[in-house]
Amino acid sequence: MLVFSLFTRELRKHPVNCSCVTMTTHVEHRYSEGSIYRGYVDSEGLREGFGILILSDGSRFRGHFQHGFFAGVGIINFPDGSRYEGDFQQGKFDGYGTFYRNDGMVYEGQFKDGSMHGLGLVTFPDGCHGLPRNEGFFENERLVRREKCSRTIQRARQVAGKAREQCA
Repeated sequence: MLVFSLFTRELRKHPVNCSCVTMTTHVEHRYSEGSIYRGYVDSEGLREGFGILILSDGSRFRGHFQHGFFAGVGIINFPDGSRYEGDFQQGKFDGYGTFYRNDGMVYEGQFKDGSMHGLGLVTFPDGCHGLPRNEGFFENERLVRREKCSRTIQRARQVAGKAREQCA
C-alpha cells in the first residue's frame, strides 16, 4: 500500500552551530549533507517552533518543530509529487492527516509512527473508494477491518486544513 517512512532516516537532530543563539532565534542553516533549514532554533541549537526544512533528497517540510523534530501540524512534499498534510510527532506522521500519493490516490485518517494506522478512508484516482469500500481500520498500511468512520475522516480533513492554513 503506501509507504510513509521515506524521510525518517534523515530526521536526526541537527544542532545549529551558532554562538548567537539565545532563547529562540531565527536562522538559516545549511547542513553538510545538503539540507537547508530556515526557522527558529532553541538555546541548544535544535529546530524549535515554525520552520522550513528542505532535505537533500528534495523533500520539503513546512511546519512546526519540537526538540529538532517535526511536531504538531505541518506539510511535507516529496520529490515524487506525494504530499502529507497533518499531525506529526517525533518527526513522523502521527495523529490525523491526509496523504496524497503521486498517482492521485488519497488516504484520509489516522497515522501512527509514520504509517496508516487507525481509522481511515482510501480514495482512488477516479474518485471511488473501491468495492467494497476501503474504509475502516488500517494496520501496517493495510485495511484489516471495514467500518464507517465519518468522524475520523472529518477530523483528518480539519487537521489537514489547519496545516495548510498555518503553513501557507
